[in-house]
Amino acid sequence: MLYSLRAMSERTEEQPERKVPALVVSGFLGAGKTTLIRRLLDEAVRSGVRVALVSNELGALGIDRALLGGGGDAYVEIEGGCVCCELSDDLLETLQGLREQVGPDRVVIETSGVALPFDTQLNFWREPVCQWIGDDMAVVVANAEQLAEGRDLKGTFADQVTSADLIILNKIDLLDADGVEEAQRRLREIEPEAPVVLARQGDIPMDLLFPPDATQGSGPDRTGPGPEPRPHSHEEFVTEIWSVPQGIALQELESRLAEPGLLRAKGFAQTDAGIRLVQVVGRRIELHPVEEAVEPDLLDRIVLIRRRNES
Repeated sequence: MLYSLRAMSERTEEQPERKVPALVVSGFLGAGKTTLIRRLLDEAVRSGVRVALVSNELGALGIDRALLGGGGDAYVEIEGGCVCCELSDDLLETLQGLREQVGPDRVVIETSGVALPFDTQLNFWREPVCQWIGDDMAVVVANAEQLAEGRDLKGTFADQVTSADLIILNKIDLLDADGVEEAQRRLREIEPEAPVVLARQGDIPMDLLFPPDATQGSGPDRTGPGPEPRPHSHEEFVTEIWSVPQGIALQELESRLAEPGLLRAKGFAQTDAGIRLVQVVGRRIELHPVEEAVEPDLLDRIVLIRRRNES
C-alpha cells in the first residue's frame, strides 16, 4: 500500500502561539519501528492530521522510504549516521525546514536502530526549534524475541529502553506464552518503571502515541538550558552494502545471510523465485515476496550491520 504524505503537507494558517508535539520512535536494530510508523501514518491520513516524518537510517540506501511508500514533501530521510550525535545539526536543519515548508500538526522522528532517544530529544532545546516544538515523548520499540533469547541486551539496547517514556514490546506473535513472560521479565530487569504495551506487528492504539488533544497545549518552556546528557555507552557499528548477484538462489541467499555476527540486514534482492524483501534480525531471516514495484537502484543491494569489533 502506498502512503500519500504529500496530501498532508499543504499549508494552512496556524496560530502563532501553537506549538507542535514531537514523537521520537527508537528501538534496537530490527525491533519493528518502520512497521509502527506505517500504522501511525495510516491513522494520520484517515484523520487528516499533517505529520512531518524524519527517518534516520544507518545505511545510505533509502530502504525505509520504499517501505513507507515513497513519502512526499513531509518526509525527509537523514542517512549515513545517527541523529542523536554526529548528524544532530542535520536534524535541526531538517526540522526547521519542515516547519517552514510544511507547517505540520505533529513531528515524528524515527531514529536509526543504534541511536539514543534521550540524546535525540536534547535537540528540541536548541535554537530555533525550541521556539516551536511542544510536548515530546520517546517511544522505544523492543523486540520480544530478542529479549526472550537474552540477545544484545546490554549497551545500546539498555540505554534505549531506560530512557523511554513508553515501551512497545513488539513481535509477541513470534513467541509462546512462556516466551512472552520471559521477555517481560528481562525487560523489567533492565527498565522497571516505564509503561509497557504488548504488540503484534506494531499494532497499538495510536492515541497512546499522540493523544487526541496533543496539539492543544503550549508545550514546555525551553528558554533555559536543556537537560544534561545521560551517561551511556554509545557502541560503534559498521554498515556494508552487499551487491547481491541477480537471480541468486533463495537457498544461497539465506545461507549468505546466516553469517555469525550479523545484527541486521535489510534490502531487496532479485532471486530465482522473484523479488524478495530481505529482513534479517539476529538469527531470524525473512524473505518476503514483493508485490509493489521497487526502484531499480534499490534492487540487489542489501544493507548489512554489525558491531565494529565483529566486522
